[in-house]
Amino acid sequence: MTFDVVNAENKKVGSVELKDEVFGGRVKTDLIHESVVRANAADRRGTHATKNRALVSGSGKKPWRQKGTGRARVGETRNPLWRKGGTVFGPQPRSYDYQLPKKVEKGALRAALMEKAQNGKLIIIDGLTAGAVKTKEAVGLLKTIGVTGKAVLIDAQLDEKFALSVRNIAGVSFVPSNRVTARDVANTRQVVLTKAAIEKLEAALSA
Repeated sequence: MTFDVVNAENKKVGSVELKDEVFGGRVKTDLIHESVVRANAADRRGTHATKNRALVSGSGKKPWRQKGTGRARVGETRNPLWRKGGTVFGPQPRSYDYQLPKKVEKGALRAALMEKAQNGKLIIIDGLTAGAVKTKEAVGLLKTIGVTGKAVLIDAQLDEKFALSVRNIAGVSFVPSNRVTARDVANTRQVVLTKAAIEKLEAALSA
């Protein structure tokens, strides 16, 4: 699979041959789904909480004697069966994070990249750098190379000035190739890769 390489002025400066084992083949959407669900679960705050009978306010005193009153037996007013009583088995703070096998995560990222490449949503640029921190210039660069809407920019090593230039652009993220996930790729309209990022990704995902 051959793709053109463009520069900041959207002029062709070369071409690159993408490995079929990374950017070609059948897109395994089930792997993408698993990876996205795991990433979403890891982002959950998990701070939900309810008060059990030990935490609700109220006396621990027995309201009335056990027998002889004709009323149902009860031990305390914090009884879960009573109004304003404690909650039984309610949600408590916890982490929703879990891990997937490394092969699944790598397969998910490979599938997400395949989907973008096969649908023509992949742009390859010779470099993502900036001479100064200028958001306006970064917006102009993205517009020139045809990036519209949500996009993820991937480079082997992030240029600090360019990273600062794009961080305030809505829907655009700039991530290093060794930190990109399937969710980063699947949750965008277009993917912009540098040649250096392609080399790193192919080395990591074809193994």
